[in-house]
Amino acid sequence: MCRRLLPILLALTLALPAWSAPAQDDEMGRFLSDKGLLERIGQMGVTVRDRTSDLVLNAMSFLGVPYRRGGHSAETGFDCSGFVRAIYEQTLGLVLPRKADDQAAVTQVIDRQELQPGDLVFFNTMRRAFSHVGIYVGEGKFIHSPKPGEQVRVEDMSGNYWRRRFDGARRVIGAGESGPAAAADAARERR
Repeated sequence: MCRRLLPILLALTLALPAWSAPAQDDEMGRFLSDKGLLERIGQMGVTVRDRTSDLVLNAMSFLGVPYRRGGHSAETGFDCSGFVRAIYEQTLGLVLPRKADDQAAVTQVIDRQELQPGDLVFFNTMRRAFSHVGIYVGEGKFIHSPKPGEQVRVEDMSGNYWRRRFDGARRVIGAGESGPAAAADAARERR
């Protein structure tokens, strides 16, 4: 299992530096550089990248934890929404609602093409919308706690089962910024 995840984590690591700062060859880049703001933006980008990486890496650390209906910890096992809630709370200090459909209701709708690691992906697995949730990890894959008798694992969203049941993607938003790190910043400001 770890050998299959290594390429995903490597790809995420290589892709993340592009988020850190805008190019300096344009007019805005020069303005930001002249005002000393470019370095601050770059540092903010690194912080966002680090927090998103922390979220995905924390989720990966629970691979193999068994499914348990109503479960919300590694000790008792997880159901899908309990897993997502625990990861966001442990990593970012943000408490999401307990049920998958409620998590969908309090997060921002995004297009599938806009998915970034840490975003939420929802599926119709019980003949009702938003009955299953997972955390997007990149490259078309997500991590989740699937069903009784199974364990937390990574799945490919392009597989026939998941592709047919995909309900949508959501982003946890906080205080005017986007992405999981923004939610962490908003949670810290409320403390």
